[in-house]
Amino acid sequence: MLLEQLAKLEGMGKGHRRLVLLFPHLGDFDSLEYAQALVAAWPQLEAAGIAVLAIGIGDGAGRQRFCAFTGFPLERLLVDAEPHLHRALGLYEGLQQVGGPWPNLLLMCAGIGSPGTLAEVLRGYTGDRSAPQRIADDETIQAGPLPPIKGSFFARAGGTGFQRPFELATVRLRNMGEVLGHWRTYVPRNDFLTQRGGTFLLEDDDTLLYSYRDPGILGFSATMARPLSFLDPYLT
Repeated sequence: MLLEQLAKLEGMGKGHRRLVLLFPHLGDFDSLEYAQALVAAWPQLEAAGIAVLAIGIGDGAGRQRFCAFTGFPLERLLVDAEPHLHRALGLYEGLQQVGGPWPNLLLMCAGIGSPGTLAEVLRGYTGDRSAPQRIADDETIQAGPLPPIKGSFFARAGGTGFQRPFELATVRLRNMGEVLGHWRTYVPRNDFLTQRGGTFLLEDDDTLLYSYRDPGILGFSATMARPLSFLDPYLT
């Protein structure tokens, strides 16, 4: 089913291992964080001969803004106004029990129909010594309405070399500020706010090497502390 649905997509890097990502809508926390993690690892992906293609829910204007903000290569992102491929692959549509996408989304943010979300939110505030540092000590980050924050602030508060308290939450606040400031660019329609994504790694002969289907918000990886660890056996 996966190969049938992907057969007509452009730029799939035939002859290489292919990492195919189904993002939720482009303004989703998961889409932004996943793209940012991949951009940081892009040199290793290229060195390993892994071609990356992402498909997100949105339109051309959102695609342009998303790539400008995250640094994700524009030619590696396709968009669809509706989650046709997500549905064809049976990806989780999110909570559908309340009247409308916004109530369903808010319930999922509270952990209802979205396992692991609250724990992941908490991890963003409490820190995680098993996760890498997110903000360099000499980096300055502008997060929403807060004044610019130097990375050395987190070093003074918690140390270096790991994800410090409030560090990931600050990154997420920056992402949220970007999306809310350009909401209709990122999210032309509210219909698919709860739709989740998935990850598929294909061998060069189309064998499926790895797959993961997002179970909820802030759950785009089985190992959120190191979301790309599933690629470790394939990176050189």
